[in-house]
Amino acid sequence: MSAPPSQQPTPAVPADSRARAAEPGSIGSPRHGVGFWCVAFAFLVAMAFSTVPTPLYPLYMQADGFSTFTVTVVFAVYAVGVIASLILAGHVSDWVGRKRVLVTALALELVAAVVFLLSSALPALIVGRVVSGLGVGMLTATATAHLHELHSAHRPQASPQRFQIVSTAANIGGLGAGTLVAGCLAQWVDGPLRTPYAVFAGLLVLAIVAVLATPETVELRWGSRPYRPQRVSADHGDKPAYVAAAGAGIAAFSVFGLFTSVAPAFVAGELHRPSRALAGAIVFAVFAAAAAAQTLTGHLRENARQPLGLVLQALGLVVLVIGMRSTSLTAFLVGGIVTGIGSGVLFKDAVGKVVAMAAPDRRGEALAGLFLFSYLGLIVPVLGMGLAMLQLPATTVITWFAAIIIVLLAAIAALGARRRTTAQS
Repeated sequence: MSAPPSQQPTPAVPADSRARAAEPGSIGSPRHGVGFWCVAFAFLVAMAFSTVPTPLYPLYMQADGFSTFTVTVVFAVYAVGVIASLILAGHVSDWVGRKRVLVTALALELVAAVVFLLSSALPALIVGRVVSGLGVGMLTATATAHLHELHSAHRPQASPQRFQIVSTAANIGGLGAGTLVAGCLAQWVDGPLRTPYAVFAGLLVLAIVAVLATPETVELRWGSRPYRPQRVSADHGDKPAYVAAAGAGIAAFSVFGLFTSVAPAFVAGELHRPSRALAGAIVFAVFAAAAAAQTLTGHLRENARQPLGLVLQALGLVVLVIGMRSTSLTAFLVGGIVTGIGSGVLFKDAVGKVVAMAAPDRRGEALAGLFLFSYLGLIVPVLGMGLAMLQLPATTVITWFAAIIIVLLAAIAALGARRRTTAQS
């Protein structure tokens, strides 16, 4: 969702990209610059679309009469789609090309939008979420790698800071923007379960056109190697660092899953604030805080980023629980924002380490593996919370969730400290 900070060495550009950059007129080529922004736009639209249902879940619950647990199942099937896609296709852009994978992913998002438009019934909601998850799984690692390569081809001598900021804003910022736009549309326009999807269907068509106009950055090698599913491996140059990055991804996405699944229903029910715009704004605030934190901490030293993210995420979870137990919307929102800041910094550090350590021809694979672990962290806690809420109050369940995540954060801190001690000895 982000990139390595400027203090780290710029990750090597794949050999095929270096070859393209050496061609006459390709260094600093305006086409690569325009393509960079085209991919950023497509990335933003796709990630925003993936969270459109979030502020609408209370409306679906009213329309079909299903429970909070059903919402978590709907959310979980989306994550299952993401994970399946990451395993099957998240890495193939390393040899079939970034554009082919991106266009396919965006087409799947468009299919999901059509499904949502045709019906608001629970079966359609589930099918649409699965298809959307399949598209996101193909897109995340591919778009991140493509942005890095387009930036390197357009500005080969420049700092990676532009890539870091834009990829962060497109990914995490997009997740927040989707909830805000959908919540506002659902609050103030007709057809709250139709209009948001119609708007994003049009944007997705534009995104496909934008990607088609973008230069390819990978030499097409379809058929040059036998297909295999994504290999789940920590063997990317620094195993302890990769394991720590995967743990950070799990912790960050667990929090993101909380706010994009059960939080809107909690705000509408326990906090007695049923406004769809408010639900979208709260989720947007969490993701916007994460995106802003990633952008503003670009100049932090590498050994300061992870500890900062760990402390802030843990502190935010404590404040969040206090807000829930006191039914204070203000404390709940402050806790969410602080948690979002910590999660954003933590995940920025994780992606930066993976991009820096991975071999150029395995960058897509390494990123796909990181996103795979991260989405596992998103699906398991959300399902667990949904099951627990069948028997226990939401406040109790989320308190236990916060405690488990804090334990995970402590384990990541211990692993990082051990790695630094080993490196110094």
